[in-house]
Amino acid sequence: MNALLEQLVALPIIVPLLAGATMLLLTEARRAARTALALLSSAIQLAVALTLLYLTSEAAWFIWPEGIGVYSLGDWPAPFGIVLVADRLAAVMLTLQAVLGLAVLVYSIARWDRPGQPFHTLLQALMMGVNGAFLTGDLFNLFVFVEILLAASYGLMLRGVGATRVGMGLHYLVVNIMASLLFLIGVAMIYGVAGTLNMADLASRFTGLSPDARALFDTGAGILGVAFLIKAGSWPLNFWLPGTYSAAVAPVGAAFAMLTKVGVYALLRVGTLMSEDEAAASMLGVMMFYFGLATLIAGTVGMIASHHLARLVSHSLVASTGILLAALGLGLEALTAPVLFYLIVSVLTTGIFFMVTGMTDRTRSVPSAAQPVEPPTPQAPFYTAFGVREPDPYGTDEEIGVAIPRAIVFLGLMFVSCVLLVTGLPPLPGFIAKFALLSTAIAAAPLAGLEPAAWTLATAVLVSGFAGVVALTRAGIRLFWTVTARTTPRLRVLEAAPVFFLVMLCIALGTAASPIMSYLERTAASLHEPQDYIRIVLAPGGAVVEAAP
Repeated sequence: MNALLEQLVALPIIVPLLAGATMLLLTEARRAARTALALLSSAIQLAVALTLLYLTSEAAWFIWPEGIGVYSLGDWPAPFGIVLVADRLAAVMLTLQAVLGLAVLVYSIARWDRPGQPFHTLLQALMMGVNGAFLTGDLFNLFVFVEILLAASYGLMLRGVGATRVGMGLHYLVVNIMASLLFLIGVAMIYGVAGTLNMADLASRFTGLSPDARALFDTGAGILGVAFLIKAGSWPLNFWLPGTYSAAVAPVGAAFAMLTKVGVYALLRVGTLMSEDEAAASMLGVMMFYFGLATLIAGTVGMIASHHLARLVSHSLVASTGILLAALGLGLEALTAPVLFYLIVSVLTTGIFFMVTGMTDRTRSVPSAAQPVEPPTPQAPFYTAFGVREPDPYGTDEEIGVAIPRAIVFLGLMFVSCVLLVTGLPPLPGFIAKFALLSTAIAAAPLAGLEPAAWTLATAVLVSGFAGVVALTRAGIRLFWTVTARTTPRLRVLEAAPVFFLVMLCIALGTAASPIMSYLERTAASLHEPQDYIRIVLAPGGAVVEAAP
């Protein structure tokens, strides 16, 4: 029975892989079948993620006593073979990704599934890469899955027309290739010294390296940390993020809300496994704190300076990443659970806001005489060959489904909900997450001699929240109250339903904050005591790899 349940660990990777490959075989005449397959795949991923969430909880102690499931590919034991590991942290991140992915998919059906553009295939590849990054038990396959999700994101980023999108996509491509190169260099240096890339094996052996080998190991780990910070969107190499995310179409921007959190996850996972070395952990913490603080300040300034809503949302994403990095950088174990709760709320909020932005952009009325004449796009011959109309960059895309009444009222309510979530105002869970984070930091910091840093973080978070209120209120006034020539958009149920569902889910997170925080506290405890993780991952093989000379 236990062996059968361990097969579930691989399903979040296998299901989107098979679904994406199958969709490539379906012709344009079978778009409905392709959409149905995408929905089925996303629903299965959500069901599997929820099952893993249960199996890793204390309620299923009789199945996985330590709350950890390991799947060894080809039955090759660690550290020689590839292992996928589902613990509480991985289950939380998988569930978050599955919920957001399903909502984005439903939202995209109304307007974004175009002939000749494999949107659903790329979205499934993105999901596979993100899921694999959360489940993999070794650094090399973490690199592989990150590259898979990045390859899919390149195609999604360029979905649509416009020179701005292409230019921002080029920035995104160059920066992430540079980060991937650093990632690979760091992995190579660590492998050259330790002779293994399995994270559990590294955690059990790196403290026994010779001084010379340890210096090279620390250098490789430092390079790896820089790569993770770039992937997370940390200052100063996050200049590409606001322009790139705001230039992407709405469902793509919403899906990208999870990508920066992969970098945060990697820092948390690797950092806690290597925490036995107090000097290295302290150095990583200081770096994360100051880079996180700078990222928070950069995101806050960007929110104040932004005039377009999508760009403002992108800067709020940068600010939220800064809060996560700075809080983790304090190195307080008590902060891990509030950080995870804030991460969940931040991802859902950003996804909602990007989808709302996609709908509010259609309220802008652009007179035909004012519309610039767009040159023929590279895709124009393709659309002509299929006999379909090319997408209009000014919002006259095809819409599928039944329109909802009182669209502007719905948009106003969703916008206000997003403002409350982003800025951390009561009564929504954004307030609960920030309050838990700051109160825990201030209470625990004096015992660790970090009181000035904790108060600095608290001040920065409060100022950022106030700046967010000002920036978003200004955007709301311009959007809903300014007397200009605007059109009332025709919102489809397929667009409105996932947005409404995610807002209701956020409200539910607030009402159920106590049991959720209890689960996250147990998750944090298992992260900071990785002995069970190391023992269970290495148990099938029990092998020890000799360090490289």
